[in-house]
Amino acid sequence: MELKYLTEQRAENQNKMQDILNVAKGEKRALTEEEIKKFNELKKLIDEIDATIKAEEETRKNDINESQKEETEKQSESIENAEQRAFANFIRGIKTENRANNLDLGNNGAVVPQTIANKIIEKVKEICPIYSLSEIYNVKGDLVIPYYAENAGEDITCAYATEFTDLTSTAGKFTSISLSSYLAGALTKISKSLINKSDFDITNFVVKKMSEAIAEFIEKELLNGTGTSACQGILTGATNIIETSASGKISADDLIDLQESVIDNYQKNAVFIMNRSTRKAIRKLKDNDGNYLLNRDFTSAWGYTLLGKPVYTSDNTPEIEAGEKIIIYGDMTGLSVKLTKDVEIQVLQELYAAQHALGVVGWVEIDGKVTDQQKLAVLQMKSE
Repeated sequence: MELKYLTEQRAENQNKMQDILNVAKGEKRALTEEEIKKFNELKKLIDEIDATIKAEEETRKNDINESQKEETEKQSESIENAEQRAFANFIRGIKTENRANNLDLGNNGAVVPQTIANKIIEKVKEICPIYSLSEIYNVKGDLVIPYYAENAGEDITCAYATEFTDLTSTAGKFTSISLSSYLAGALTKISKSLINKSDFDITNFVVKKMSEAIAEFIEKELLNGTGTSACQGILTGATNIIETSASGKISADDLIDLQESVIDNYQKNAVFIMNRSTRKAIRKLKDNDGNYLLNRDFTSAWGYTLLGKPVYTSDNTPEIEAGEKIIIYGDMTGLSVKLTKDVEIQVLQELYAAQHALGVVGWVEIDGKVTDQQKLAVLQMKSE
């Protein structure tokens, strides 16, 4: 039903209602029972027409919004397809006359299209739990993170006071930690036989392999660090160190001491991170009643929890040896990571020619430091 017709019907009924009132006014009397009935019937018709008009307008509005949404999705899909073609053409060494299908050059090679770069970063986040659990900053350049450090013996306090007597103020101070931009490259080798196949999805292959290489590198750096020259890493930067009671084994008491070294405010999202061999040793630990410390939990990442918390493993954490830092515990947002979403690539056509392959190097800028010591703790094996 057209809006024009509905509007005309509404106006006609309004005129009929007015005519009924005019007749009564002209005769200087009240409305009769029959006139009141007719008046209410016309009013009901107008209400129904108003509801129909409103529904029609909302339907048209939704149709327009849906059409705009579909158009936006088509445009996004078109851009993504174009960028994927440009990325694949660059790797294959194909140059096109269309400027939009060529990649821009950066300091370290060609700048990866944003849709491809986002896929790489999201894939890294998906396969690297240490990175995904940390406090992430996807920004360019150096980043300064302020944090509040209370001085020993000068914590903020509240106390009783007497009128007309000055309060003694005590407070900590603000300091800051800087996250820089350290360049890291991930190399992916691709068989030229695969590249020459027109139906081979080279884009997703490179995204997957590059993400895996970047994730492996990031995990190692975020756990161990590289001293003061690049990422600090938790095992290098954490100051809350708990030592085991013995040099050659872990006890249940050691794990409890480790967990209790993180204050309750940060226990909610806390996790354990350790080597698989360490987890194997802990799986054999029992309490005084003969129950294993690890509990079955199908909702956790691994299927077990330790002292009520999820357990993650990484081969980048040290195994059980005297003096080694073997377990990380706490809320991983105590570690701040800066990883730029701008990814640049270089294609090495000649270096692996003898292997009938080419190399694709993905360059990223990264840094990571412990920015909240209260959230993290490390278990260190006692030295012999």
